[in-house]
Amino acid sequence: MTTDDDDRLSGLQGVPEGLRIHGRAAFLESTGTLVVADTHVGRDERSDVTLPLGERRDLCDRLMGHLARFEPEEVVIAGDVVHPFDGGSRAVRETVEALKGACRDHDTDLVLVAGNHDRALATVWDGPIHEEYVVGVDGDRHDTDVVICHGHEPPRTEADLYLCGHLHPAIEIEGNRRPCFLHGSAAEGNGDVLVLPAFNRLAPGVRLGGRNDPGVSLALIDDFDRGRPIVFDPGGGEPLAFPPLGSIRAYL
Repeated sequence: MTTDDDDRLSGLQGVPEGLRIHGRAAFLESTGTLVVADTHVGRDERSDVTLPLGERRDLCDRLMGHLARFEPEEVVIAGDVVHPFDGGSRAVRETVEALKGACRDHDTDLVLVAGNHDRALATVWDGPIHEEYVVGVDGDRHDTDVVICHGHEPPRTEADLYLCGHLHPAIEIEGNRRPCFLHGSAAEGNGDVLVLPAFNRLAPGVRLGGRNDPGVSLALIDDFDRGRPIVFDPGGGEPLAFPPLGSIRAYL
């Protein structure tokens, strides 16, 4: 397991020690849990634009990079695993199998959480499908709980930290839209929320700046002005945490 410190989210209240982000993924060190969201497998089939190397290769190559970097015990996809509401084609099924195979090759379990696009996920996946997935951030997995969900509906389980997707958050910096994480307080309870960017690079990002309504509702957050965008800088290899949106909207 990597011991680099440059991808740690340190100094943010409500974020546990040992939570790291790299690219578009989050990693919980204490439980060996790697989390990505919104893989939207099959998005290329419903789009006029495809990635130069193809969706399957891009998703698998980047996932394998995270597997090699973090050596997780489990990978959790936080909803919208597939893009087509009907479950998709043979190609979608083969891509899901390829993601599962990448995890299997690293002795890592793949856990799927359902999102609003996953109405027919069971047609391409024969394993368990979770509405939400509970992990812990300490050795005995009891003191501090983390709930991984999609975010389109309120989770049933109370937690100290929620990891979710659905929003596809992005922030515009010097005219360039960059996918970002969004850290904020839960709408109900005392928990914190970390929203992950879409893992599929074909999924459009929702620009957070410049308006109060980001365009997509998120059940877990009701005050986006208090949310802090966090951009992973691939050049510097570290996350850059911005001030709350409410204080920087005029600059976005």
